[in-house]
Amino acid sequence: MDDLTDFALNEEYKRLQSVGDKLAEIESLIDWKPFRPILESMYKNRTGSGGRPEADVVVMFKMLVLQQWHGLSDAELERQCIDRISFRKFLGFPEYVPDSTTVWSFRKRISDNGKENEIWNEMQRQLNALGLKIKQGMIQDATFIHSNPGHAKADEPRGKDAKTTRSKDGTWAKKGGKSHFGYKLHTIIDKDYELIRRFETTTASVHDSQVDLSEVGEVVYRDKGYFGAVAKGFAATMQRAVRGHPLEIADILRNERISVQRVPCERVYAVAKEVFKAGKVLVTTVERVNVKMLMTVFSFNLHQLRTLKRKGTI
Repeated sequence: MDDLTDFALNEEYKRLQSVGDKLAEIESLIDWKPFRPILESMYKNRTGSGGRPEADVVVMFKMLVLQQWHGLSDAELERQCIDRISFRKFLGFPEYVPDSTTVWSFRKRISDNGKENEIWNEMQRQLNALGLKIKQGMIQDATFIHSNPGHAKADEPRGKDAKTTRSKDGTWAKKGGKSHFGYKLHTIIDKDYELIRRFETTTASVHDSQVDLSEVGEVVYRDKGYFGAVAKGFAATMQRAVRGHPLEIADILRNERISVQRVPCERVYAVAKEVFKAGKVLVTTVERVNVKMLMTVFSFNLHQLRTLKRKGTI
């Protein structure tokens, strides 16, 4: 970008800055540079004949954050990144804005190379560096992420032979008398800062109790869906009445105390689904849904960091 263009863009941005730019707050919350080597490692062949990223990897990663933050399709993301001054500023005013096909390919490459854990671990490292280390109390829960079942019957096999108009890996599950099709996002958050610390993506039929995200030494608050399930941490799990063994007063009171401790997790899923539009996905495999969930929990943590900064916690 030449000096004149750079000056013009910054002058244009000043007016938006004067009335407040939420994205500018978010952009400064973390250091984006450490994500570069993680993302560039996906492009093994860096010769001129192929294999190089078509655009800056940090720019493309930031575009995925913008996409999740605003609930945009790939095509609309491209258009908005060209059109909106706040988006361009968030991306660092790149000379080239990647097109929708490039963004799609970049997101698929994250899944194909299994980079989700490395990306997530870097965010957790930065949270700890900000003094937001896990203390003890954790809250685990799960929520359905719906997908398109198509017109197939519930018991019809899916997998690789499934048509692309419906989910290949999605499964059915029932809860509270309602049927859900698709996937499930499992998360564990810390009680002190209400940040998501670990997550896992499964199909909808995987019961909550089959996923343990706690670690040794942590107190983990869980609802009745985890009743009877062992945890690596200390399980503060709500009791459930079983045949011949109704809940006693002590159990009811204990459940109420745990329920109060678990309140923050409801906000996490409300923000994920209402703000980041993560309640339904169009991608068809659990691997690709996992990348979408990575960007959802990544975006939520940015959202929460913004809240903590405004409170003066960081």
